[in-house]
Amino acid sequence: MLTEQLQPGQRFEYFRIEAFVVRTSMTSIYRATDLRTSQLVALKIPHPELECDPMFYSRFQREMAIGKKLEHPSVVRTIDSGDMDQLCNVLEWVDGRFLREILTREGKLSVERATRIAMGICEALEYIHGQGVVHRDLKPENIMVGEGDSIKLIDFGISAGEGMRRLTFSKLSNAMGTPDYISPEQIKRKRNDGRSDVYALGVILFEMLTGHTPFNGPNPFAVMNDRLVNDPPSARELNPAISMQLEEILYRAMEREPENRFAGAREFAEALAHPECIEVTDRSARNDRKSARFPFLRRILAYTILLMIPIVILTLIVLAVRVK
Repeated sequence: MLTEQLQPGQRFEYFRIEAFVVRTSMTSIYRATDLRTSQLVALKIPHPELECDPMFYSRFQREMAIGKKLEHPSVVRTIDSGDMDQLCNVLEWVDGRFLREILTREGKLSVERATRIAMGICEALEYIHGQGVVHRDLKPENIMVGEGDSIKLIDFGISAGEGMRRLTFSKLSNAMGTPDYISPEQIKRKRNDGRSDVYALGVILFEMLTGHTPFNGPNPFAVMNDRLVNDPPSARELNPAISMQLEEILYRAMEREPENRFAGAREFAEALAHPECIEVTDRSARNDRKSARFPFLRRILAYTILLMIPIVILTLIVLAVRVK
């Protein structure tokens, strides 16, 4: 079991550590050289305290299993490194930056660049969905941007694949995804498909174009509740460079009901490639009508849902512990 951070030049299994890259909440990632092939790789090594956690172990094994079945230029490749004594995921080394790093430094991107990156993500999503895989945790931290704005999807830890069992409630936050990008059906614990990834990409595109995520709140539960009862704000008010057609594309990607969204990543990409073909809906009138008819009811419903979410989660966790 790894008990401390590895140092450059140190050996780990069949690999020589070249540099420490980043520490996430669950793993440490290193750039390393495979001593058998002289190939640069990325080593994703769990934190010691998590190695014995059954939920984390299941997530880690799931990521490796899904990674080995995916082979696409826009998806990080998992390398079959044979038997190893320590738990570790070996990935291809990718030169580039996390989309989160780019957004942190630049705030927002030009319409052209944001659209180009989103279309690259659509291509990757179309591929994985065609392989029966739903990412379920799409966010800027899980997207690498390389030369020419090429992209790589990473981290399939909570992805759903054909024939794989569903994750349980024992680690609810890990199983659900990230509050800023999670789809309404995931919040409601309904079965989700590729349209959940379409929703998350809609949020990411909104953030790339405006520098802000569309839903806000003082805590994760409030953020999730906001998208259950409210439509996204106008992106054009935050960035006048956004056309009415592109704003309509954002709204359509982030529809609360999956059947009202783009049917899949290909349809999303086609809309981005040909925004002139998009019919703009007068959503402001719809929103004004809703708020005029139900202002008090909407507030009561919002507060009720907000209060009930942590109660339901606590109840499910207690039940899960009792079952064990």
